[in-house]
Amino acid sequence: MRRVVLGVIAVLVLAALVAVVAAWPRAEFIPARSREAWVPSPANIARGAYLARAGDCMACHTARGGTPYAGARALATPFGTVYAPNITPDRATGIGTWTADDFWHALHNGIAPGGRLLYPAFPYPNTTKITRDDADALYAYLRSLPPARQPNRAHALRFPYDSQAVLAGWRLLYFKPGVYAPQPARGTDWNRGAYLVDGLGHCGACHSARNDLGATGARLSGGAIPIVGWYAPALDADDEAGLGQWDRADIVQLLRTGVAPRGAVFGPMAEVVGQSLQYLTEADAGAMATYLKSLPPEPAPRRAGAPPPDDVMKAGRALYGHHCADCHGADGRGTSVAGKPAYPPLAGNGALTMPDPVNAIRIVLNGGFPPSTSGNPRPFGMPPHSPVLDDTEVAAVVTYVRNSWGNAAPAVTAPEVNRWRAVPLD
Repeated sequence: MRRVVLGVIAVLVLAALVAVVAAWPRAEFIPARSREAWVPSPANIARGAYLARAGDCMACHTARGGTPYAGARALATPFGTVYAPNITPDRATGIGTWTADDFWHALHNGIAPGGRLLYPAFPYPNTTKITRDDADALYAYLRSLPPARQPNRAHALRFPYDSQAVLAGWRLLYFKPGVYAPQPARGTDWNRGAYLVDGLGHCGACHSARNDLGATGARLSGGAIPIVGWYAPALDADDEAGLGQWDRADIVQLLRTGVAPRGAVFGPMAEVVGQSLQYLTEADAGAMATYLKSLPPEPAPRRAGAPPPDDVMKAGRALYGHHCADCHGADGRGTSVAGKPAYPPLAGNGALTMPDPVNAIRIVLNGGFPPSTSGNPRPFGMPPHSPVLDDTEVAAVVTYVRNSWGNAAPAVTAPEVNRWRAVPLD
């Protein structure tokens, strides 16, 4: 028996070594730069500050109510909890001893100083596309921050996901480093948008479906955000959040203010706009809009199921008239105040008619606000209806708005609502 156990252990160790060795080609070791290659000048620091905003780095590297960039925010995943590290220049607990090359290898290769492989909760499959100059600017900015002494917390991942050997195998399958390569035929604006969306902004980390091992796909075709309990809609499907039919100016307005004539952001996206996208220049927001409008549409249109029962639609109509019509309009067209979008339209709103109704259910249960932004400092909000509507009533009103004014989507059931009633928002 002992020989069998030792044999199994030997096989596992050998497999781990093979995986580790095989994974090393998934890193590009570019020659080190001299210290003078990154200059912590005011201009470079300002550039890094802008890039950190554009990449929404603070969102993960700052605990609720904590010191900016000092880490400790818990990121729940299907494999356990990952704790974001301290990236202030503290020498004991942050990146104060890192060189510009160390920082570059973390962004580009997903490898920390000393060779430790980083977990892809840090989106290095996207940040690998960042140019070295931008990486150096980010490094200069982070080095300019006040050092914060906050020890990093060990990840709480389940076996075998806590193994570096398993992570090496994952990288072999799903990660290939490479700086973004511009496509000259597409033009400067499109390429800048692609760089921001697919690289620095790492939009695919949410708006792309993940497989059982947590790897994202190549398309921005939507996907459930693990553990958090929201669905990030497809950006390449006009029946979800595809922007191909939107005016470019409306996309820019949505990215920079959180509201637009055809919709508003909510849930996790409200945080992204509030902390990151509102600070984009008009040129960068426009570049993202150009790129998003160009995405090839989802080839297979989704079809609604059977029409909902008449009694459900009747109940939903009455509830909508009592709780919703004053803001969203009896015709579902939304309302404006002083010429600016206040309450988004529900008619023709792809965010309501997605096959998975989780977002519509949660916004009815919990209410919410678009983010407060410089372009929309006092957003109009929606009150929570969970205290006044039971599961059957929420299901009826969500079914009604998903199947009125030209909308068509499967009916929502009371058990679907109940599943999300007690789930926290964060």
